[in-house]
Parts: sequence; C-alpha cells; structure tokens
Amino acid sequence: MKQSMIILLVVGWMALPALAGPVREEVVVEERIDSEEVSFRVVRVVRDLAHPWGIAFLPDGRWLVTERPGRLWLVDEEAVHAVNGVPAVRALGQGGLLDVIVHPDFEDDPWIYLSYAADYQGGIGTRVARARLHDTALHDLEVIFQMDPPTPRGGIHFGSRMVFDSDGYLFVTLGERGQRDLAQRLNTHHGKVVRLHADGRVPTDNPFVDRRRAHPEIFSYGHRNQQGMIYDATTGLLWTHEHGPRGGDALHIIRPGLNYGWPRATHGEEYRGGTIGTLPENLEDVVNPVVHWTPSIAPSGMAQLRDSGFPEWEGNLFVGALVQQHIRRVVLEGESVVHQEELVRNQFGRIRELVQGPDGALWFATDAPNGGVYRLEPLSP
Repeated sequence: MKQSMIILLVVGWMALPALAGPVREEVVVEERIDSEEVSFRVVRVVRDLAHPWGIAFLPDGRWLVTERPGRLWLVDEEAVHAVNGVPAVRALGQGGLLDVIVHPDFEDDPWIYLSYAADYQGGIGTRVARARLHDTALHDLEVIFQMDPPTPRGGIHFGSRMVFDSDGYLFVTLGERGQRDLAQRLNTHHGKVVRLHADGRVPTDNPFVDRRRAHPEIFSYGHRNQQGMIYDATTGLLWTHEHGPRGGDALHIIRPGLNYGWPRATHGEEYRGGTIGTLPENLEDVVNPVVHWTPSIAPSGMAQLRDSGFPEWEGNLFVGALVQQHIRRVVLEGESVVHQEELVRNQFGRIRELVQGPDGALWFATDAPNGGVYRLEPLSP
C-alpha cells in the first residue's frame, strides 16, 4: 500500500505542468478605445505573471516587476529575466513581495527598494530592504525598516507602497494588519505612513520624533490599508489612497502629524452591516478625505501623468480598481477632485498597479494568477 502511494505521488508530480515563467511580447489587445478626452490603444507587454504587484523603471529603459508569491523579474526589450538574491518573503493572503522602486539617483547610487511581508520576531510584518542591482542579481541586501511589532498571525493589510520625494526622503505606507485600534496608537507602526532617509535613518524633523513612546518614523496615522501613493513634484503634495471596509475607500493628501481617522471615523461600514465609529467630518482632529468611494472600488496602485504622451490628462491621477475592475481617472483642481472617469471597465480584470513609463505611456498590471503588464498608448486625432 505504501509503495503504491509513493508511485502515485511520483507519477502525479511528473504530470504537473512546468512553470514556464512570464513571457515578453508586444501584442495590441485593444485597437482603439475612445474616452472623454483622448483615444488610445492597449498593448500587452508581458503575460503569465503570478499576481504582479509593483513596477519600477530603470534609467536605461529596462524595468522591474514584482510577483506577490516572491519573485522579482527584470524586463528588457527582448525577454524577462529572473533576478536572484530576493529576500525571504512570507506569501500569505494579501502578503508577499509587494512594491519596488529605484533610488532617485540610481545611475550614481544603484539601489533598488523592496517592500514585502516577512517572518521575524515571532510574527509577520511589513519590511523594507534595499539592495544593489548588478546584471540580474541583488547584492549588499540590507533591511532598512520593519514594522514594529509584527503581528502573530493573519494575512491581511500589509500596505505597502513606497515613494521618494524631491528632497530624497522615503515614504512607506503600512496597513494595520487587521488590528484596527493600533492605527490610532503611536507606539506601533500599524496603519501609518512612515518617513525615512534613503538608508533607513529617521529624519530629525519627523513630527513625533520627540514624542515619548511614539515610534519616530511615523509621519501620519489613522490609516487602514493604503495601497496607492504618489509624490507630485510640481505641487509638493503627497497623495495616498486606502481601502475602506464596505465602502469608504479614501483619497488623501498626507501631511505631517495628522490623524486620518481609522477606525474612529470612516465613510464605510462593517461587512455584516453596522456603523464603525462616526463620519470623519464629525471629528475636528481627523482629516476628511479629499474624496471617498462608496460603494468600494478597492483601490490599488496610483499614477500621475506629467509631461506624458497624453497632454489632455496632464496632472490627472489614475487609480486601479480591484473589485470594480477599471482604471479611474481623477481630475484635480488644486487640492480638490472636480471630475472622475472610468476607463477599460471589466476589460482586463483587477487592476493592481499603475505607473507612467519613460515613453510617456500609462502602464498597468493586472492582479491574477496569469496576470500581465499592459500599456495605454495615445492615438493620433
């Protein structure tokens, strides 16, 4: 009996299909889409990615893409190459290998930054590591930040997006890991935006650096699970969006030391019905969102177009919608949202990541076991 079981297991293993990995291609999948302002086509650039999460472009035109299960790929004009030396990742639920960005002076300082879920100190939390990229391998890997404390269990709400501002500060969003009340406590990193130097040191002018028992890395607090962030160098504004519970997805401008409400205030409600706290506008010490999406669109990823191939979309924000499966164009006037438009609804699935490419196009990634990376290209009038 035991020998028969071994034979069956071996035969079953041999029958499993080989994992071929992602494929580089240039395939037009939509010849023409007419939106309110422009007409564009959609080109698939890479297929067969397992839950792609983050995209980052290198100065030479190559680019990096993460897969949530823990793989990092380097893409050039011809092929997709596996990158060696990725840190150990805990792929659990919403956790895994998450965002990737490059140092703003990459040509002189070739660091790349990875955010990811990891096991440490008896729990699971979000870490940030940096490493030098040479050919197709990471070298000199070092962890520069980790959520304190890690959570003993659970696979939800890790965050985590990263951006650099024009002064070279690194911002990281951190989810509250399902432990709601910790988002309001300054002695944990749960539900926070943190601000660091590029090497992980704490800036001396962070808002809580002198507050007793507060984590000095904290820049803002009262967040649930932020999976979109951009820094607008033109205006100096830091924008994020975050998942609400059932409704109440929120777009924010992040400023130092402010409380963004969760779970004391939200426009969402419990999944089984019932209120959570109160509305943000009812609390004087809580920031009201610039806009909220109710019902929920489940936002993830965010890009802003500046000097792109779409002059009609100059300065607009673009937000990926996981549940509602579209790209949401958000038109700004100063610090206010004056118009919104849905693009490619229900055409490509769950939109996980958006970024402006060096070619001026709007790139996006789809969250699926066989996800892909796509490019929106403007068509001539």
